[in-house]
Amino acid sequence: MPDLTSPPGVEPPPGGEPDPLRAVVAEDQALLRVGLVRILEAGGLTVVAAVADAASLAEALARDDIDIAIVDVRLPPTHTTEGLEAAIRARQARQRRREVGEGPSPAGETAPTEQPPVLPAPPVLPVLVLSQWVEPLYARDLLASGTGAVGYLLKDRVADVDEFLAAVRQVASGGTVLDPEVVARLVSRRERPLDRLTARERDVLTLMAQGRSNTAIAAQLVITDKAVGKHTNSIFTKLDLPPATDDNRRVLAVLTWLNSTSL
Repeated sequence: MPDLTSPPGVEPPPGGEPDPLRAVVAEDQALLRVGLVRILEAGGLTVVAAVADAASLAEALARDDIDIAIVDVRLPPTHTTEGLEAAIRARQARQRRREVGEGPSPAGETAPTEQPPVLPAPPVLPVLVLSQWVEPLYARDLLASGTGAVGYLLKDRVADVDEFLAAVRQVASGGTVLDPEVVARLVSRRERPLDRLTARERDVLTLMAQGRSNTAIAAQLVITDKAVGKHTNSIFTKLDLPPATDDNRRVLAVLTWLNSTSL
C-alpha cells in the first residue's frame, strides 16, 4: 500500500525545511478534503484548518496569518455559493484592514503597539477556488474582489500534483491562475444584465423568479429578512429598474432574469 502521507509526484521542500505558507482548506467532501490536506502538507505547506462548511471557513479566515485559502464554491448549509462568498468577504476584510493600517492578529492576539507589524503581501487574502463547475460568473466575482492573488481550477482537470502545488504558490504570491476552460468561457460570454449581480444576489433573484416571498427566500438561503431586503434593493439598482412600487420592480427584475437565462 502506498504511503498516503507522501502522494506520488510530490517532492518535499529542499533540505526538509518547512514551507512558510499557511493554508486553509474548505471542502465538504471528506475524502477530497483529507486528500487536499495530505497533498499540501507533503508539499511543504502548513494546513492550519480544514473545514466542511461556510461558517467554519469564515471563522478560519478571520486570522491575518493565513497565506492562502483553497475553497470549494458550494458549501453547506445551502450548497449554493457559501464558500465563494466567505472567501470574498475575507479578501475584502483583509484589504480594509490594510487600508487602515491594522496588523495581523493570529488566533486573536493583539500586536504590540510599540512595534507596528509588517503586513504580508499581497494585501488581499489569496484564494484558490477548486470547483466542479465551469461558471464564469463565479470567476468574475472572485476577480472583482481584489487585485490578483486569485485562482479558479476545475477539480476534474487537475491531473498533476506538482502543477497544482505550483498554482497554489503562484496564487499565494499574488499571481492569478485560471483554468483554460474558465478563461475561454469568460472571453466568449457576452455581458448580460445579470452579470452585474453578485452570486448571492443571483440566488435571491432566482428564488424571486420562483415566486418566493422575502421571508421564504431568507429561509431557503439561511439569511435574515433584512439581508434579503438589502439584496433585493441592490438587484433593483444594478438592473437599472426605475423607481416604482416594490411589487412592480420585482416583476421587472424577474422579466430581466427570464430574458437573460433564455439566451
